[in-house]
Amino acid sequence: MDNELINSILSSVGSTDTDMPAEEGPIRSNLTEFIGTGTGDTIGLVIANLDYHIRESIDLAPQYRSIGIVSSRTGGAPHVMAADEAVKATNTIIKSVEFCRDTKGGAGHGSTIIFASEDVADSRRAVEVMLSVLDRQFMNVYGNDAGHIELHASARASYALEAGFGAPVGKAFGITVGAPAAIGMLMADAALKTADVDLVSYSSPQVGTCYSNEIIITFSGDSGAVRQAVDAAGEVGMSLLGSMGSRPQPTIPHDDK
Repeated sequence: MDNELINSILSSVGSTDTDMPAEEGPIRSNLTEFIGTGTGDTIGLVIANLDYHIRESIDLAPQYRSIGIVSSRTGGAPHVMAADEAVKATNTIIKSVEFCRDTKGGAGHGSTIIFASEDVADSRRAVEVMLSVLDRQFMNVYGNDAGHIELHASARASYALEAGFGAPVGKAFGITVGAPAAIGMLMADAALKTADVDLVSYSSPQVGTCYSNEIIITFSGDSGAVRQAVDAAGEVGMSLLGSMGSRPQPTIPHDDK
């Protein structure tokens, strides 16, 4: 075999890896219904004129022709907090808030939230606002390989928090989540003992969740008391979850936003 042929073969073999196409990232959809994506494997869509069969199936009043829909594989409370900001900023209603047992093998929930409006521009804007503030809400989610905690507070709850968690509209509202569930129990106990707040709901793996390994409480009161309760729960949750592994880190680093 002459040297020219040998060199040609070696060149071909050596170039195999470099000639492979590079792995591609997400490809932006060109569908007009697509609004965007976000943290937690979240996708936001809009339908300008919802089919009437589907409208009837979800029990949506006929004047609401348009919907915005946001679904995630990971995240419940951060999405409802973000949706609450969106519904305050737009002429939409919250049609539904649903949680699912997903999280790609994690301890918590995924979620699906539907906005509805008479004008598609309002549904589109609600989805845009929700996606734009979602990272800020994920700053309140801390985790390590063993589990996660969530520490959420709103100075004034609106209709998404009412639909998702039974929040009294117009009042300050807090949510604490701990996983594994035992951590959530101690967080809840600390929150309610620390501040003068009213318990709104208590959820555990078999009650009020989709069998997630979490204990979740929600509470209302004046804004200072709600903040104090959330902070107390956070101190307990960070200590306990840290004892099971590395120091819990925010899903979205605070320095990034």
